[in-house]
Amino acid sequence: MAEKMLAGVLVKVNDEGYMEDASQWNPEIAKEIAKEIGIELTDKHFEVLNYLREKHAAEETLTIRKVGKSGVVANIKELYTLFPKGPLKFSSKIAGIPKPASCV
Repeated sequence: MAEKMLAGVLVKVNDEGYMEDASQWNPEIAKEIAKEIGIELTDKHFEVLNYLREKHAAEETLTIRKVGKSGVVANIKELYTLFPKGPLKFSSKIAGIPKPASCV
């Protein structure tokens, strides 16, 4: 496990850069992770991130299909528009939660 400085906070990350402790997350950290990935966060992004964090805290399994049908986004296509090249993989990383098992 490594440590990385994000938004002035030293956070523990795994070898893929996912935060090890979701309680260290804050919106500024999310913005910095997103910037590294090449995404500029909007309010809609934060709606998705907060949804993912809530489901993670409730220990629910996350899938692209579940997020697409959640009502947070209109459909899976919108999720891909918000988080191109790996919507659940990158949205989870930015949300400060572990990479879902369904992501490669």
